[in-house]
Amino acid sequence: MQLQINGEMVTVPESVQHISDLIEHFKLEKRVLMIEHNESILEKDHHPKTELKDGDKIEIVQFVGGG
Repeated sequence: MQLQINGEMVTVPESVQHISDLIEHFKLEKRVLMIEHNESILEKDHHPKTELKDGDKIEIVQFVGGG
């Protein structure tokens, strides 16, 4: 499946069917993230329920601490 992730076309395996699968695929499950799916910000509890389709636009923002 082809997804546009942070502005780049990326091919992911067919096993990636939900936002939560995408997060696991990129090994980001331990990070604090904000996910935008087709220009809508998703609450974390919607990640396992939100299905992905070929051509979807995803923005992933990681929050980093520092000073």
